[in-house]
Amino acid sequence: MSETPRRRREGTSGPKSGQKSGPKEDGRTARARATRARITTAAAELFTTSGYTATSMAAIAAKAGVSEQTLYYAFSTKRAILTTALDLAVAGDDEPVPTLDRPWTRDALADPDPVGQIRRQVDGAADIHLRAAALLDVVRGAATTDPDLAEVWATNLRQRLTVQRVFAEALAEKTPLRAGLTVGTAADIALTVLAPETYNLLVHTRGWSGTRWRDWAVDALVGMLTTLPADRTTTGASSRRDARRMADDPEDAGRDNG
Repeated sequence: MSETPRRRREGTSGPKSGQKSGPKEDGRTARARATRARITTAAAELFTTSGYTATSMAAIAAKAGVSEQTLYYAFSTKRAILTTALDLAVAGDDEPVPTLDRPWTRDALADPDPVGQIRRQVDGAADIHLRAAALLDVVRGAATTDPDLAEVWATNLRQRLTVQRVFAEALAEKTPLRAGLTVGTAADIALTVLAPETYNLLVHTRGWSGTRWRDWAVDALVGMLTTLPADRTTTGASSRRDARRMADDPEDAGRDNG
C-alpha cells in the first residue's frame, strides 16, 4: 500500500476513514483541494495510457484544465503528482488514514474466523486493485529506468509486505499455519498471491473476472497458508474445476466462464 502502514496505539483516538476532523475548510482550501484532485486524476489517466516518461507536466496541465503555473504551485515535480495519485488510488480517498487503520483492514483482523479474515483480506486487495493496479503497473515498469520511481516501487513493496505480515500474524493466532511455515513466509506468499502483478496478469491479460480472481485468491491462501480443509471455503469446488480445466485445456482456462 502506498501509505505508511501502522497500527494506532491502543487508547488513542482519531478520525476514521471518510470522516473529517478539525474546522470546516474554507472556500479557498476547498478550491485548492479540488484543483489537486483534477490534476492527479488527469495525470493518472495520462500515466496509464501514455506512460510515465512520455507524459510531460505541460500535458498534465492541459488535461487537467489548469495553467502550468498552477500545476507547479500544487506539485513541484512529476514524481510528487504520481505518488499523490497512487496514494489516492490505494486509499480511495484523501484522508490521512494508514492502511492498517482502514475499516476493512480492522474488520479483517478482528474476524475470529480464519477463512473470514482471508476473505476480507482478499476483498480489500481486490478493491484496491480496481483503483490502483494500472497505476502500480506504471510505477513498476518505470522503476527499471527511473531511480526515483525505483524508490517509490521499493517503498510500496515494503509497505505491502508490512501489511501482509500483520495479517499473517493474526491468521497464525486463529488457526495453525501449514507445517514448517513461518509468519514471514506466510506474508511472502500472501504478498505474491495478492500482488498487483498477479491481479493484472489474471484479470487484464488472461481475462478473468474480478469475482473469479477473488475466489481463486481465497482458495489459494487458505490452501497454502493453513491446514484447513478445502471445503471450509465456498469456492473450493470452483477452483478445483479451474485446475482440471487448466490441465485439460490451458487456452480455455484463460477465458472466464462467467
